[in-house]
Amino acid sequence: MKQKSIDLLNKAVADELSAVHQYMYFHFHCDDQGYDLLANLFKRTAIEEMLHIEQLAERILFLKGDVEMKASEEVKKIHDVKKMLEMAVSMEESSVRDYNLWANECSANADSVSKKLFETLVADEERHGDQYENEMENLRKFGDNYLALQSIERSKNIAAGRPTE
Repeated sequence: MKQKSIDLLNKAVADELSAVHQYMYFHFHCDDQGYDLLANLFKRTAIEEMLHIEQLAERILFLKGDVEMKASEEVKKIHDVKKMLEMAVSMEESSVRDYNLWANECSANADSVSKKLFETLVADEERHGDQYENEMENLRKFGDNYLALQSIERSKNIAAGRPTE
């Protein structure tokens, strides 16, 4: 029974590692293009995903398992903001679906603590997905002007000697 939970928790670690790598990649490229709001959103989400890895690892170790630190996917080299946001929404939806299923599997194996952890992660992933959907909506509503405003704001801050983060 414990091994099933350990396996599911390690699958989650792999997915969270992939998310950290992907979101940091997006952060770097949004930052490079001057899109501070999006860059910071990707960075904050990556940090939250790192905290998820820590929670998952603590649970795996408690169950006397070993933490597998292998990302489930390679980073996709996407530079288009709309495609970044679409991928982010898709990743979060996938996590929500998987974590709900895995919470049920842990419950079926009498592991209510791992079940609760997955349920907590579902709430975080739903919030992340909602944030990315909101950004997609802003992009739909305002088009490239939305991105231009972010770049202009950064330029104003730099010219005024204010930090950009």
